[in-house]
Amino acid sequence: MSEQRVFVITGAAGSGKTTVRNYLTKEFNMPKVITHTTRAPRIHEEDGVDYYFESEDSFGDNHYLESVSYAGNRYGSSFEGLDEAWKSSDFITIVLDTAGAITYKRELGDKAVVIFLKVDDSSTLLQRMKTRGDDTQTLADRIKSDEYLRDLTLPEELKGNAFVINNNDWERTKHIVNDIVAKYK
Repeated sequence: MSEQRVFVITGAAGSGKTTVRNYLTKEFNMPKVITHTTRAPRIHEEDGVDYYFESEDSFGDNHYLESVSYAGNRYGSSFEGLDEAWKSSDFITIVLDTAGAITYKRELGDKAVVIFLKVDDSSTLLQRMKTRGDDTQTLADRIKSDEYLRDLTLPEELKGNAFVINNNDWERTKHIVNDIVAKYK
């Protein structure tokens, strides 16, 4: 049996984190760790499936491995969420910002397999965010945020501790992701 691993997908908004996470779930049966947020659901998002949508008060009731504020909202992943996902599979996946990825690597060591996604052209990131349904004001606020700018580049703390994928070509990205997963089987 494989050791437990959490495949942490990180990078800037619009870099393809959710697409890669969904691919890992579909192709490798990796359950996703359901995280918590205070942001409003997007169209077609469901509580307990996409996120646990929390109020400011209920957000504080959970036990977090990491939590951050991003673009005016709070996000976090709970220890309970990790344990619940690991009940289904030794390989699980989560999408985090780079600060969360650093925490996962520091706290979980080799159990955390970090994949950092980048895109060459920032206009591609903006178009992807528009396509997924972010409203204009949210998008404008996000691209001005310190967190967005931070997540555009691989942090020093993850250099040598993360797989970096230039996600300009989805077919190429899938092959690289397949190779990464194969290293841990």
